[in-house]
Formats: sequence, C-alpha cells, structure tokens
Amino acid sequence: MNLPDSASYTDDDFRRLILRAMKLATILALVGAAGVWLKWGWRSAVLLLVGALISTSGLWEWLRLMTAIMVRMDANADATVKKGRSLGLVLAGFFLRLGLTLVALYVSLKFLDGSVYALAAGLGLGVFALAFEGAKLARVWTV
Repeated sequence: MNLPDSASYTDDDFRRLILRAMKLATILALVGAAGVWLKWGWRSAVLLLVGALISTSGLWEWLRLMTAIMVRMDANADATVKKGRSLGLVLAGFFLRLGLTLVALYVSLKFLDGSVYALAAGLGLGVFALAFEGAKLARVWTV
C-alpha cells in the first residue's frame, strides 16, 4: 500500500483513503452480519447491514461533498481549472440522503424486530473504518 507522506497529501490521496474506509466497512459488515445471524437471527443481521449501508453511504456523500468543495477552491485559485459538478446539486443529494436515512432507520426499527445493538454497530462501522485508516496514516507520518 502506498501511503503518502504528510508533505504531499493530495485530493486523490483523500479519495483513496475514503474508498479504503468504505471497502473495510463493507467487509466488516458482511463478516459481522454472518456472526450476528448465527447469534441473534436474520433480523438483527439485516439491521446490522442497514446500519452499515447508511454509514458507508455517509462516507460516500462526504467524499462527494468534499470533492466538490475542493474543486471549487481549486477553480477559484486558478482560473484555468474547470469547475466541477454544481455544489447545489451535491448539497441537495447530501440532504436527500439524510432524509432517506431517517426513513430507512424508521422503517427498519418499525418492521424488523431485531437487536438495536446490531443497528448501532452497523452505524458505527463507517466511523471505525475511517478512524482505522486515519490511524494508519498517522503511523506512517510519525514513524
């Protein structure tokens, strides 16, 4: 794995970090769902997967939002840089996803009689994966 040094951290490095965190969260969700299914049943496993899907989609939306902002900043600094996707569209998608997240949480809690702890674990997977990837970067920079 090529991890950047602190002096040359680029937008592409940020993108790769988020994508690695999303991949890690997905793998942990699938492995965790199998274990939860055996321990607490299929409904809890589905709740874990719903939480992981929400968490991972949150990472994806943050990536889109930060990419749009960085493109805007680069375009303002250099007039020759093409502006990317409209920031308004990215923000609309971000808030639409938040609304859909609320609906998904409500529906899954209302109709799946599983463990709320499995849902909470799924929701925390994105944060865990991002912290893990960040810790790997911090280790490279300090060693």
